[in-house]
Amino acid sequence: LSKQSLQFGENVLSETNTFLKGIEDESLLAGLPDSAREAARELASEKGKKGWAFSLHFPSYMPFMKYAENRALREEMYRAYGSRAFKNNALNNSETVKNIARLRLERAQLLGYASHADFVLERRMAESKEKVEGFLNKLLEKARPAAESDLRAVAELAHKDGISKLMPWDYAYYAEKLRKQTFDLDDELLKPYFPLNQCLTGVFDTAKKLFGLQFKLRKDIDVYHPDVEAYEVINENNEHVALFYADFHPREGKRAGAWMTSFRSLSVHNGQEKRPHISIVCNFSKPTKESPSLLTFQELTTLFHEFGHALHGMLAKGKYPSITGTSVFWDFVELPSQIFENWCYEKECLHMFAKHHQSGELLPEKYIQKLVESAQFQQGYATLRQLNFGFLDMAWHGLSTWNNADVLEFELEATRQTALFEVVEGTNTSCQFSHIFQGGYAAGYYSYKWAEVLDADAFAYFKEKGIFNAEVAKTFQTHILESGGSVHPMILYKRFRGKEPNPEALLKRAGLV
Repeated sequence: LSKQSLQFGENVLSETNTFLKGIEDESLLAGLPDSAREAARELASEKGKKGWAFSLHFPSYMPFMKYAENRALREEMYRAYGSRAFKNNALNNSETVKNIARLRLERAQLLGYASHADFVLERRMAESKEKVEGFLNKLLEKARPAAESDLRAVAELAHKDGISKLMPWDYAYYAEKLRKQTFDLDDELLKPYFPLNQCLTGVFDTAKKLFGLQFKLRKDIDVYHPDVEAYEVINENNEHVALFYADFHPREGKRAGAWMTSFRSLSVHNGQEKRPHISIVCNFSKPTKESPSLLTFQELTTLFHEFGHALHGMLAKGKYPSITGTSVFWDFVELPSQIFENWCYEKECLHMFAKHHQSGELLPEKYIQKLVESAQFQQGYATLRQLNFGFLDMAWHGLSTWNNADVLEFELEATRQTALFEVVEGTNTSCQFSHIFQGGYAAGYYSYKWAEVLDADAFAYFKEKGIFNAEVAKTFQTHILESGGSVHPMILYKRFRGKEPNPEALLKRAGLV
């Protein structure tokens, strides 16, 4: 299993790194903002190419799909992205996916469980496959009609451009246009207010106001790459809490996406406490000769999200690594990360750091209001997309008998209820679904939505008392961040909140009820 998961990840990374779209005709870049063009020119220069170049790494791929007017090029990029590790070559993950799913099933049954999902979910808040499927279906009931409505709105806008049938490579482009029309807001308008260095300071200041932490840059601590920075974390009593490493930019051989890692978890040996060494890894655009690294609002929430995980690791208390920090039930681990995203929508937080990198102007209140309003934009579609991944995950890992089905056919059947587009020939999700076949989310992808229920309910408590309320923050720190997996998560949650989480908080926040 370890070898197969490693092979899966290497194949996806190789396919991602191999693709490069070179463009020499500037007219083909119509619609792309200056920041995307500048990054593409620098990428082309790095690769020894003329003109501009685009890769399948997210900071390059996503702006292209959102802004490029040339539909044929968007289709080419989409097909390249969607076909990774699913082509007729040595990097095809079809057999690897089946091997992993089969081996997980065999292991589960050797241990006396009907399926891998049953094996995994025994130690989750959800407790059983049936509860997870019931949870996903309950959300599906609300999300499917909302998603269809969202898609119709995007399709109507595309129709005005003569596109009679909306395709997957059109969605991001027209959704972004619709968002701009509806809220007069787009990523390029906001990015100048979110230079990475200021955003990182903002994250640190938020942690200081909530939990009394300080982050001191330490140039004397070894790092594993020149892009990485190391910080010492100190509490309000001037005591050492942890080491924190920040690794923010893409490079060759680095996996795509964003995650938190514990290099050393909290432990106690012979009475001596060993404090955690924690990192967060992202793939934000590098600074260029013309401008610093500027984040989209989505990237800002990603930074806060991963930092929430980091706080969970850094503030750990206890003795054993297996039940401290992020060593908790998997459907509880996203609560500290997802709740932290909420501060990105609050003026009181944003005005600590969101300043135009050239003029120093604070992010205007009208933009903040629009960010809050736009938080519900296309939420039906976004929710259905997450449910699509959740159902696919449960299909692969809920099997109790192995049938050696064709990967594509299996996937189409598993996601029939959540599909909004017809399948694009040559593309496949399973073969590049790193969360479940390389990472630790097997039979656990539902936990993103599960944790959203927790975070919506928990942040409602902060909103009620004040987003920097010291008493609420201390209770959250004590029962959620410090306690790790030493107590059942529902008990911890009730100690913090005083009651069980209410799913209505999520549905209301998303505008689904």
